[in-house]
Amino acid sequence: MKIPLLDLKAQYARIQPEIIKVIEEVCAQQSFVLGSHVEQLEHTLAKFIGTEYAVGVASGSDALLLSLMELDIQPEDEVLTVPFTFFASTGVISRLHARPVFVDVCSDTFNLNPTQLADKISSRTKAILPVHLFGQCADMEAINEVASVHDIPVIEDACQAIGAARNGVQAGAFGRTGCFSFFPSKNLGAFGDGGLITTDDAQVAERLRLLRVHGSRSEYHHHLIGMNSRLDALQAAILQVKFQHLDDWTAKRQKNAVSYRQLFHDHGLDDRVILPVEASGNTHVYNQFTIRTPKRDELSAFLTEKNVYYPVPLHLQECYETLGYHKGDFPVAEHAALEVLSLPIYPELTTDQITYVVETITQFFDQ
Repeated sequence: MKIPLLDLKAQYARIQPEIIKVIEEVCAQQSFVLGSHVEQLEHTLAKFIGTEYAVGVASGSDALLLSLMELDIQPEDEVLTVPFTFFASTGVISRLHARPVFVDVCSDTFNLNPTQLADKISSRTKAILPVHLFGQCADMEAINEVASVHDIPVIEDACQAIGAARNGVQAGAFGRTGCFSFFPSKNLGAFGDGGLITTDDAQVAERLRLLRVHGSRSEYHHHLIGMNSRLDALQAAILQVKFQHLDDWTAKRQKNAVSYRQLFHDHGLDDRVILPVEASGNTHVYNQFTIRTPKRDELSAFLTEKNVYYPVPLHLQECYETLGYHKGDFPVAEHAALEVLSLPIYPELTTDQITYVVETITQFFDQ
């Protein structure tokens, strides 16, 4: 049996008629940039996340970048974030010629360790950018407490965490802005790139709307120096359809996680792998089901499916050599990068497929 890490074809097969219908509607309208479909999606997702405003943009990376631009981040400013995440979380900082300053992660959730946050703050710190990795929230109460004491805005990287919550508050509703990605592999994925920024601040929302269209409020008149980062109407219409299924898909991901836990226990693997930890107060939406084992590389090769996120922490990436970090600076992130392995968790996964995955892992350890 060959089981992919993600099966978008299976998802599409179930919703094809709904998708084709809205694509035809947009094509008939011949209105492809922003417009009513984008506005409808913005309203829907702001309500879902629990914020006053949502601004559709071209990608999750742009959502992060525009959030920093809205703060007027300047060269040599510092932004605190984590070294164990996708490159976009720091790439956007570097694009503005600011400096990423890393904070190590928690060993259980892989999210920013708030107990190490205050020591990293300097007079040049202009923002804190925690990442809700793999589908669960960072400890936002603790992070916001430190941010409040030092009067530093928080930008949430919620690109992997739409629908995740902490103590009843949705990811994307804790910070000055929340940033979401609609890359096809996300729990709510488009048919290409797309992103969203949430906020409760009317002025922030207005500045973001300007920044996404070259800083223009009216044609050929530019109030800010922005960029072209508009969510396509076609993607918004598709996302509006897929959003109607999101709660069901999330529930199935969570059900699959329960099945994995039981099967790992039943197969006597409790002392051979470390399963994902769902922190107290968190609602995990399982963008990934990520296990840990010291034999990660051997197991990954045995399973054959590409499933390692992320093998080289950002502070050890070649492009960040000039930051002056070294191996051993962030031991928790470095250790995680050597051990993490993600398993299929998509909603269409069957019980037989999950069982096969666990049985295959058992065969690896028993060989």
